[in-house]
Amino acid sequence: MAHVMAQAVLEIFPQAQIAIGPPIEDGFYYDFLLPRPLSNDDLKDITKRMKRIIGGNHDFVRRVVSADEAKAMFANQPFKIELIEGLAAGKLDEYGNKIHDESNVLTTYKQATFEDLCRGPHVANTRELNPEAFSISFKEPAGAYWRGDENNQMLTRIYGTAWETPEQLAEYLERLEEAKRRDHRKVGMELGLFTFSELVGKGLPLWKPKGAILRDTLQRFLYDEQIWRGYLPVVTPHIAKIE
Repeated sequence: MAHVMAQAVLEIFPQAQIAIGPPIEDGFYYDFLLPRPLSNDDLKDITKRMKRIIGGNHDFVRRVVSADEAKAMFANQPFKIELIEGLAAGKLDEYGNKIHDESNVLTTYKQATFEDLCRGPHVANTRELNPEAFSISFKEPAGAYWRGDENNQMLTRIYGTAWETPEQLAEYLERLEEAKRRDHRKVGMELGLFTFSELVGKGLPLWKPKGAILRDTLQRFLYDEQIWRGYLPVVTPHIAKIE
């Protein structure tokens, strides 16, 4: 499904640069370097194009290629060139980590007019994908550093999830909404336990009186429980040497 999304994005942004599109828990994502920020209207357009591509009943065709063939194929895609060179020379994966597989084989998968560097495997044909049982989104900030390194370029990451039936998709999306409603950061602020300030930093709570009392009560309970179970406390510095 990530390949279908990448094809749809390139139809809208032909000058876009494509990076990686791996599967993740409950879905997939793909990273792009786009000429402008994405909008919700763009997501709607991408979704429509993905449904059209799925409806084309395209085979996913695997092909083994040499490094030179792959570099010629992706000559205008610098992120792919970097991946190919790493795989061919240093056996590095998309995150720059060593690959333990000794087989020096590069493969691509093609559906319709789109061909992507990929280890696979894939479904045999887009007809196996349900056009009414997927959803795509981007999170704010909708970005990720290339290869997870903050010194590299910031890319736009589009997430997706795909299921066998629309009912399964609806159940999954409802679970996500319920998780948002129960987010401890949201609930804690609503209960007046803590607050956040940009002056302090993201993710660093400032405990209000009720929250401080609750926090202290939990710490006392844990301390007493550990002592009762025979553990002895130690105290280490909050700051240490970088080396």
